[in-house]
Amino acid sequence: MSHLTERLAGCYTGVVHDVMRAMGLRDFTLPAELRPIMPEKALAGPAFTIEGRMAEDADAHETLLAWTGLLSKAKPGSIWVSQPNDRIVAHMGELSAETLKDKGVLGCIADGYIRDVNFLLDIGFQAWCRGFTPRDIVGHWIPVATEVTITIGDVAIAPGDYMIGDRDGLIRVPLGEAGDIVAKAEEAMATESLVRKAILAGTDPQQAYLKYGKF
Repeated sequence: MSHLTERLAGCYTGVVHDVMRAMGLRDFTLPAELRPIMPEKALAGPAFTIEGRMAEDADAHETLLAWTGLLSKAKPGSIWVSQPNDRIVAHMGELSAETLKDKGVLGCIADGYIRDVNFLLDIGFQAWCRGFTPRDIVGHWIPVATEVTITIGDVAIAPGDYMIGDRDGLIRVPLGEAGDIVAKAEEAMATESLVRKAILAGTDPQQAYLKYGKF
């Protein structure tokens, strides 16, 4: 795990959001319908991006060959971030999660459904998705590109952009500004600690805000 990933993992989405909003950035919060299977477990790291499409004319061998080839391309220390352009089949499951975890992939974000959730919970592989289905990709779906810019909701995610997710939601942190954003988030959390200490000591909340410029 890279040093920047570790530092980002020490932040939380609320403070990262506020820092990016204050910087004038836009369109970085992923749809709220994407939810984690382990809400208590945060996820942070660079994106390995995947784009796919429905392919109902494909046979079982073709789809499984394409899927296993896709797993082989995933990068250690990354987060699997998929725009499948599909709301019918599962885009993560037992053997795939085991393979990715063994490769050092940190977790997955699929703008669609997943399956084998109990197994993913058992091995501690964090997955964000829109829901669950037992139906697999066989004869239905193929990947068309990896390491390309994908769009989830109104958020464009380029390869290597950082992702951070926790119980509140998911945010894309642009690669080129990630270091600055993390530093500002760490600074903001330190200020929040001062505000919290002041409030607990009986300071009026408005006075605390005026003193520290944050609430």
